[in-house]
Amino acid sequence: MKLSLSQYLQLTKPRIVALLVFCAVIGMFLAVPGMPPWRALVFGTLGIWLASSSAAAFNQLIDQRIDKVMVRTANRPLATGNLNPRQVFVFAMALGIASMVVLVLLVNTLTAVLTFAGLIGYAVIYTAFLKRATPQNIVIGGLAGAIPPVLGWTAVTGSLHPYALQLCLIIFVWTPPHFWALAIFRRDDYSRAQVPMLPVTHGVVYTRWHILFYTVLLVLVTLLPAMTGMSGLIYLGGAAVLGGAFLYYAVRLLNPPDERFAMKVFSYSIVYLMALFAFLLADHWLVEPILQQGPVLQQTV
Repeated sequence: MKLSLSQYLQLTKPRIVALLVFCAVIGMFLAVPGMPPWRALVFGTLGIWLASSSAAAFNQLIDQRIDKVMVRTANRPLATGNLNPRQVFVFAMALGIASMVVLVLLVNTLTAVLTFAGLIGYAVIYTAFLKRATPQNIVIGGLAGAIPPVLGWTAVTGSLHPYALQLCLIIFVWTPPHFWALAIFRRDDYSRAQVPMLPVTHGVVYTRWHILFYTVLLVLVTLLPAMTGMSGLIYLGGAAVLGGAFLYYAVRLLNPPDERFAMKVFSYSIVYLMALFAFLLADHWLVEPILQQGPVLQQTV
């Protein structure tokens, strides 16, 4: 039983899903002053987690041939034969249906629709088509992975907002340098699996320059929350420091000290995104109460 539970948990890609859900939860907190409504926070998080886990399981179901020939994924449950395709399909469907039930009945229809679109975008459009069709797969398909903060925002407010789209844009631009760094290190894997990742089709040097270009764009995009009034100086300072470090890694990757440096860039990109969203939340919590108290203080004077 323990082995089966472990295998099913592995299907959900828990570390990746945790990052997605983290960004969604930050979106919930940024959508309103103070604490979000408990119902939206609890059931919105649950529904988004279930949908993300379902998409991860469908991804492994569709990619089972690729996973078997790649070192990085050879230990996944389908690749090893510990689970069969029927078990994975039923599990993925159950998670997907449960997510829709939770979101429609306990959150709101808009969040359910957008979540379903994200699930289909990742599990079908990206995994089944884009991943095999073009070296720009991660750029185009990155939109599905960038949607969690929008889902968090709509779970709380029931509506879309330009601020939520800014958060989506940040993750969308972050995805290519994040994933291409991994692809450089694992390019032999992708080549063996016949997946047209950028380092395989255009070479490592070309990919390194693209990582730098997207990193520069990312640093510029992360200034938007401060420029549009969504966030203040706390976030701006944090984004500047984090972006400067990311630029250092991207420039250093052009002439790396060793083969594993690409994985250092990949690892930093994860820390970068988590810290960036943490700064967004810190700025929101620390600055928003002061702004709310301003008129009260003026009235008392």
